Amino acid sequence: MKNLFAFALSSLMRRGSKNLFIFVIFALMIFILASIFMITHSLKVEMFTTLEALPDITVQRVVAGKQTDIEADRSETIARIFGVSDAIPRVWGYYYFPKAGVNFSIVGVEAFGKQYKKELDMVADTYAEGLVEEDTMIVGQGVYETLKRNFFNDYFYFVKPDGELTKVTVGGVFKPATTLESNDIIVMESSLVRDIFGMEEGAATDIVVHVANPEEVATIAKKIGEHYPDTRVITKEDLRISYQNVFDYKSGIFLALFIIAIFTFFIIIYDKASGLSSEEKREIGILKALGWKIGDILNVKFFEAAVISVGAYFLAVTLALGYVFGLGAPLMRDLFMGYSVLKPPFDLPFALDGGTLALIFFTTVPVYIAATLIPSWKAATLEADEVIR
Repeated sequence: MKNLFAFALSSLMRRGSKNLFIFVIFALMIFILASIFMITHSLKVEMFTTLEALPDITVQRVVAGKQTDIEADRSETIARIFGVSDAIPRVWGYYYFPKAGVNFSIVGVEAFGKQYKKELDMVADTYAEGLVEEDTMIVGQGVYETLKRNFFNDYFYFVKPDGELTKVTVGGVFKPATTLESNDIIVMESSLVRDIFGMEEGAATDIVVHVANPEEVATIAKKIGEHYPDTRVITKEDLRISYQNVFDYKSGIFLALFIIAIFTFFIIIYDKASGLSSEEKREIGILKALGWKIGDILNVKFFEAAVISVGAYFLAVTLALGYVFGLGAPLMRDLFMGYSVLKPPFDLPFALDGGTLALIFFTTVPVYIAATLIPSWKAATLEADEVIR
């Protein structure tokens, strides 16, 4: 068997240019497919992990079809609804930093109060003393790196709606629990956030509601909507469906790339299955004349096909891993991120879908090997002189 494998390698080398072309096309196709699957799976894992950390219900005030500030004291009325465990007003918003071309998410907290998320509780507890100091902010790692690149190492000037500047000192950097969610976050005292966004005292961006029994979320959301007709009540399930719709839309792009890759693959398969070249037939005829058995010839062809297909598969998957998780999938990631070009750059979390990689393997490698063996078997069953002619 070892000699047959060595003969297969030498046979591949004799037709080096043709086999190299097939190897490159095969590897390129698997690289594209594997990269797309890795990006989408990584983003899905990150987004749905973020979704799990969101509140059960979010209440927004809508006037003339546009979201506007809501009275923070409405949270006290909502908290008295049976089944609501707590209702917390949030003060937050996006701040565009034109020099870097990104949006920061500014989130207000009460330094010694209860926050609406566990991660914010940890940040507020850790940096409570710093937050109560005048004009101090705690930033995510992505924000900190963006500020440093623009020479704001210790402070940053925010431009308020009236054109005045507010200097805010960087009081600390926190590690995000989920990169996609927290990489762009700046945490400040709520009063400072109101000042930067020009909000009135006692106003909030929205109110988040936690429900003790998940089965009662829909009922409580309906009660809130009936009590405050000028509000838009969004449940976690609504957000999950919205996220899924985004991925379904993006999957159209994926489908186009997938069709191109599959079309290329089947051109290769068609070329292999349509018959052997005259050189390959002559080689099989000579081997038969020398006394080789059909099984030995098929073993050689199997080794040749396996070296090309399996080698191309593992090379492509290795390159895809480096491209997606090492380099951050430049260009291709933008097809799936869209709006996030306004966020600070972040690393895709390492999340592998072994089932999908196995699916790519079993829909390409065995098909290529079969397309090589079938015409070789047909030629090997003929008499030696007939094959050579």
